[in-house]
Amino acid sequence: MKGFLESTDVIDWRHQDVLARAQILRQGSSDPVETARRSFEWVRDEIKHSADYCLTPVTCSASEVLRHGSGYCYAKSHLLAALLRANGLPAGFCYQRLSLDGGGGPYCLHGLNAVWLPAMGWYRIDSRGNRGDINAQFTPPVEQLAFSPNAAGEADLPEIWADPLPVVVNALRAHVTTDTLSRNLPDVEILTRP
Repeated sequence: MKGFLESTDVIDWRHQDVLARAQILRQGSSDPVETARRSFEWVRDEIKHSADYCLTPVTCSASEVLRHGSGYCYAKSHLLAALLRANGLPAGFCYQRLSLDGGGGPYCLHGLNAVWLPAMGWYRIDSRGNRGDINAQFTPPVEQLAFSPNAAGEADLPEIWADPLPVVVNALRAHVTTDTLSRNLPDVEILTRP
């Protein structure tokens, strides 16, 4: 579990602003499930999804996302992991491969988190941000994610990573504006069995 609690240059939970926000979210509760719920809902509702709000800066590290108040799903998952880890809750990264238009290629990755809840183990949560067609919730033990991959070529990647995928971090760091990132969203090849 050690890797799922570490502070890194992307999941920089030791940054003073991230630590301060994590303390606010934990305040008055010693229940890890309640702290996880508060952290999830705060990132989901208070940090704007860059594409939904047509915001320009591309953020990557947790402290950048917090400072700008926005990010793509990947960046929001970085902040959520940092807030959870700052409160001693192991947190990892999960991905889905989704069609950009819902009908096949091109595809991109969608980033979300998994948090270790003492009574149940790993529980996936998606702080992407809700809108009319998306309703992600924190309802353990039931997952209620933003998307359900079901089109040809889409997939729910089963792994839980301690660090964000390099292809995601590289994409976020290679683009200064969301306009260029939106045309170069990260993707991975999904191998299908014959």
